[in-house]
Amino acid sequence: MSDPNNTAMTVETDGGAAKTVVAAPPRPAPTRPRPRQLPPYKVLLHNDDVNTIEHVVLTLMKLLALPLEGAVEKTIEAHNHGIALLLVTHKERAELYQEQFATFKLTVTIEPDA
Repeated sequence: MSDPNNTAMTVETDGGAAKTVVAAPPRPAPTRPRPRQLPPYKVLLHNDDVNTIEHVVLTLMKLLALPLEGAVEKTIEAHNHGIALLLVTHKERAELYQEQFATFKLTVTIEPDA
């Protein structure tokens, strides 16, 4: 019996005799499971009456690599509304940012992004 998915070829050997070789069809590449997405967390900057606007702006530029305009915008938002969303990332990175901002005496909290 022949399999319609196999391909038969006739090949000559060194001795001159013909030999039939059956090649199997190519196998599909194995599929990898999709990586699981980590749950997102918000990093929130809180307003305080201790730090100057200049200190907050410079810290945002340093830790988040924000341009001056973006850092000023986030700082003013926190100043006017009491809180500003800085970014959304996975929990471990959010915790790292929280610790880094604490070293600059800024209040940053994290919470799950629902």
